[in-house]
Amino acid sequence: MDILTVFLLWAFGLAVVLGFFATKTNFCTMGAVSDMVNIGDTGRMRAWVFAIGLAILGVMGLSVSGLSDLSLISSNDTANPPYLTANFAWPRHILGGLIFGIGMTLGSGCGNKTLVRLGGGNIKSIFVFLAMGITAYLMIFTNFSYTAFLSWMEPAFIDLSLSNIENQGLGTVIAHFTGLEVESTTTIVAAVIGGLLVLWAFLSTDFRGSLDNMLGGFIVALVVVAAWWVTTGELGQALLEEADMMDEKPFALGAQSFTFSQPAGHFLRWVETGFSSSLFTFALIAGFGVVAGAFLYSILTGKFRIEWFAGWKDFAVHIIGGLLMGIGGVLAMGCTIGQAVTGASTMAMGSFLTFFAIVFGSALTMKIQFYKMVYEEEASFGKALVAGLADMKLLPNSFRKLDKV
Repeated sequence: MDILTVFLLWAFGLAVVLGFFATKTNFCTMGAVSDMVNIGDTGRMRAWVFAIGLAILGVMGLSVSGLSDLSLISSNDTANPPYLTANFAWPRHILGGLIFGIGMTLGSGCGNKTLVRLGGGNIKSIFVFLAMGITAYLMIFTNFSYTAFLSWMEPAFIDLSLSNIENQGLGTVIAHFTGLEVESTTTIVAAVIGGLLVLWAFLSTDFRGSLDNMLGGFIVALVVVAAWWVTTGELGQALLEEADMMDEKPFALGAQSFTFSQPAGHFLRWVETGFSSSLFTFALIAGFGVVAGAFLYSILTGKFRIEWFAGWKDFAVHIIGGLLMGIGGVLAMGCTIGQAVTGASTMAMGSFLTFFAIVFGSALTMKIQFYKMVYEEEASFGKALVAGLADMKLLPNSFRKLDKV
């Protein structure tokens, strides 16, 4: 069996585990925001943060043990995407995260949840996935991303290398300003941040009282770290060396872990190329794996259910959500898993920025939807927006035209 096949089998196998347990535990990042905003339950949000903390500790473990070459993550030539690049593209993280957060709320779930729902029989998710694929394709394979966004954003990017900072990892940045040694500082910062995030998760009975929350967060972290080990360990390094000697390199090799914005775009590109084997990417195969894992769990437990749109309005809202997720996910270089767990596991500043932007965009969208539902015609978009911002204490209550509900 050749190295590439083994590489892709790892992607598929880990994704099956992710899809299976994400379905079993109802791990859902949009649900995490919804629970927190609408009912004050932080259990699933803490599961998400628990996954981030464990992933940070896991990647730290890979680095300390020497099981993988994590320098590949910071190289523009080998990283997919380059989370630790020295070019701190803060505008794309903020705007991309906001767009993705809005989209995942309208689309009833993030990219991973869309695939999980698809595996469980939700036909709506096929349309959301394809809509996401259309805009992700445009962002990845055409000049749309540069023309619409990067052309005016790039002047605001911060090139850390001009200050002799190697990358945007928190450990590296702290080491630069304190004059400490980079490697040891990175390890200490990872241990502290990862440990605090895990501790925060366990401080609430919302999290501690649910085995599903603990298991869901653990599995997400496990597969993310395992994917880093596969793609930056001996197997990933050997594949990169072999690819250098190929006439036609497989697309999107290199250091990477799970992200669910790319698979939709890669899928349409794969179809467009006549199902070319060179487009059999880690991300694409992982997407198939999540669907397979969710399908397996749904069949074994008798929970497979066909779901359809409630009406044309429901259809339109989900399509818009999918389109926004494709744009936002690629612009931010990742989604609620791809940036907020995979990227955050590398302690890239942009990943944390994306995480907060996604949560904010999703929470504000939910607030607007809630006020428009309660007040119906009385609640214009502007009034609902102001009320939502006032609820989030970002505007004075005196600004609101709708009473708090």
